[in-house]
Amino acid sequence: MTTLFRRLIDERELRDPRAFLPRFAEQARLLADRDGDVRLATLEPAASTFEAWYYGQRLPNRDARRVLVAWFGHSIDRLWATAPETAITPRGDSLDCGDADLYEMRRGAAMAARRARDFALGAEQGQLGDETLGYLQDEVRRITAEYPKKPLPMLFDDLVAAQEDAFRLIEGGRARPSQLQQLYFLSTLLSWHMAKACHDLGEGSSAMMHARAAGVSAEKAEHPALNALVYGLKSLIAYWSGYGADALFHARKGAAEHPNLRGTVSVWLPALEARAAALVGDAAGAASAVDQAARKRDVVVPDDLDELGGLLNFPAEKELYYRVETEVLLGHGTAATAPDAERAVQAFTDRTAPHWAFGDEAGARCNLAMIRLNTDELEGAADALRPVLDLPRAQRNRGIVVSAQRVNHTLARTPARSALLARDLGEELTQFSPAAPAPTMLPR
Repeated sequence: MTTLFRRLIDERELRDPRAFLPRFAEQARLLADRDGDVRLATLEPAASTFEAWYYGQRLPNRDARRVLVAWFGHSIDRLWATAPETAITPRGDSLDCGDADLYEMRRGAAMAARRARDFALGAEQGQLGDETLGYLQDEVRRITAEYPKKPLPMLFDDLVAAQEDAFRLIEGGRARPSQLQQLYFLSTLLSWHMAKACHDLGEGSSAMMHARAAGVSAEKAEHPALNALVYGLKSLIAYWSGYGADALFHARKGAAEHPNLRGTVSVWLPALEARAAALVGDAAGAASAVDQAARKRDVVVPDDLDELGGLLNFPAEKELYYRVETEVLLGHGTAATAPDAERAVQAFTDRTAPHWAFGDEAGARCNLAMIRLNTDELEGAADALRPVLDLPRAQRNRGIVVSAQRVNHTLARTPARSALLARDLGEELTQFSPAAPAPTMLPR
């Protein structure tokens, strides 16, 4: 069967993925600007996904459907129906015209905003003024809120600029003592996010350098929860780099040095410890850390970091995801674990929820896929994994790549590995990020 989508692709001479994918990305950016949905701005299917669309083997996911409907002017059902004998004129709501001007205007507005920032930061001579400090506070709040939800390319330049502004203001000698402490607080958070960004890019040494800078600023800010947050980040970086012992050390040190914290960072540290213990095969240590996280959750009192949200808050939904991953790493990813794994995925299906993060959704889905593979549910594993494999490259951060490689490792050990679906899935997983270093694998 030749679908209307296939005919339209052929008519536009876009059969080659190298021709189709750039045009799709352009249409996704235009739709993102039109609808104000930043998730679409870097949407880019894999070449193999486009091939499956072209031959009618797979329907696009929800976001890709929106792009294709807006681009070609037909409903998704119409696009995937049999092509008619005669040509069909689209509705005329394609994004090829008009929206490009809006896209350029918004780019101009962003450039003007950066120029206004530079003016404000330089205009207050002598002592540091409230407007400058307020600007930096606003940037920290925005970056913190958007980091878990947006692709890194959409935030990286602003993060670099804000961190540089914070360093410059601290070193400039214009801040009063009370302002200086606040600047160190902001510098910690910006360096913390910069460390996370470098880690997401696979730059481990740069990530640790920024984490150490965050630690220095946290000491100067005299903020125990910030110190604990930095230890947690060091543990996270070590964990996803395959250094389980280092991840365990940082998580335990953070908890030991700050035993009286009541914010959710007090839950995050033992949850990190549990995953790290599982990575090194310490089942008893992992179980003890899981129990400790649950006890800390019972007495949580949100602090100023929790109020900022984003990655600075460790909600119950994320704790569940960590607990499932701990079980999977210990080799306990069986039918008994499946209900918790399914709840973890369900917890991250609502993208409007305050706790939603694309990385956590991907990690939860990979854990569920591994559990289903272990219980001989190949099709269920493929269903759980599909949204992960369809992530645009800009969102395939270090943690997601390692999680996908773990799934591939599990797939290679299943009895169904020779099935056609398993081979196709394995090929997609292998190509998911071919340049990524190999992670520490799951226990056999």
